[in-house]
Amino acid sequence: VTGCLIGCSAVGEVLDRFRSRLLPALLTALGVALITNGILTYTSPVEAQPALRAFETFAPTATVPPLVDVLPEDLDAAPSFKSDRVATRIVVDTLNIDLPIMLQLEEHGTFPLCDVAMYLPSLSQPGQGGSSYIYAHARRGMFLPLLDQSRINDGAAMLGQIVDVYTSDDSVFHYQITEVRRHTTSLEDAINGTIERLWLQTSEGPIGTIPKLQVVADYLFNEKTTFEASHPAPHPRICQ
Repeated sequence: VTGCLIGCSAVGEVLDRFRSRLLPALLTALGVALITNGILTYTSPVEAQPALRAFETFAPTATVPPLVDVLPEDLDAAPSFKSDRVATRIVVDTLNIDLPIMLQLEEHGTFPLCDVAMYLPSLSQPGQGGSSYIYAHARRGMFLPLLDQSRINDGAAMLGQIVDVYTSDDSVFHYQITEVRRHTTSLEDAINGTIERLWLQTSEGPIGTIPKLQVVADYLFNEKTTFEASHPAPHPRICQ
């Protein structure tokens, strides 16, 4: 994408109008269960939380129509592919989430870092036409708002909210939340995804708890942004 997909002001007006309301083969070999190292065991809340009811089989909440159905007809909603693009920032304005995104390297260990979100490199990046998987701890300043909202009417209020993912090539990809999946124990749907879709993950219980919260968002459109907006300085720290 070399510029805004349509006039920047028109896109901004549309987005503003609706914002307020609205390891592939390896994992398959392991039974596509939630990863036991790193994200799927350790992304746990540290604040005291109400006692959770026994984990039940995942049943998705009702979904909502994708916002793209009501965007201008001349909008090119096809995502763009760039091989070296990576996610760098995630913003959910309605939940006061704004985090740098980074790749967790071996030098950081397997316990997910604090004060940043991380992407799963085995899956897709925005614009590659597959599942982009971003995870963070359920802690204050991170993905705790997702967990808090999921406990109210199974997260129904999150349906329709907009998630913005900024990327290293000065682009921003807009998604709309369409599903809230509580108590999940599988990455199978994300791994097998064949359309542009965003998956967010955080924990539902203390360290070692396997079932996780997944929030699924469908792709709307992408546009160019500034270097400053798409390159926040991450300040990760080892979680205590």
